[in-house]
Amino acid sequence: MMSKKFQLQKIKPDSVYNDVLLAKFINYIMKRGRKFLAGKIIYQAFDIIKKDIKEDCLEVFKKAIDKIGPLVEVRPRRVGGATYQVPVDVKGDRKTGLAMRWLISVVRKKKGKPMNEKLAQEIIAASKGEGEAVKKRINVEKMAAANRSFAYLAKSKK
Repeated sequence: MMSKKFQLQKIKPDSVYNDVLLAKFINYIMKRGRKFLAGKIIYQAFDIIKKDIKEDCLEVFKKAIDKIGPLVEVRPRRVGGATYQVPVDVKGDRKTGLAMRWLISVVRKKKGKPMNEKLAQEIIAASKGEGEAVKKRINVEKMAAANRSFAYLAKSKK
């Protein structure tokens, strides 16, 4: 008897901007099932973005996520007794997931301001190619470049 293949649940678009990526981000921000609060934080951050740079905030958000997402990451691979950091290409869903998690972790580390203000500042900075989340992506890609010599150890799917 074969086991059932796991199917991903379809995420419904958010109610205000009707966007699936934003709904996913709301789910990442949410703590202890408080989805309304997570949505409120994001929509307030989007209002701040609209006021500050007078562009479509959803486009700024998508640009920021695209600039934060890494193209290459390193994964540990054990060969013999040694563990090597092997550079691996990052696929689409993982790229956006990493970008969202990094953005949230950077925002949560900052202290002193409300979450919506910190989130708005970091999204604006990331859309310009600046900010802590973009630095995190650059560091990961530098690590992958430094370990390029172990690329032959990457598992290739056939």
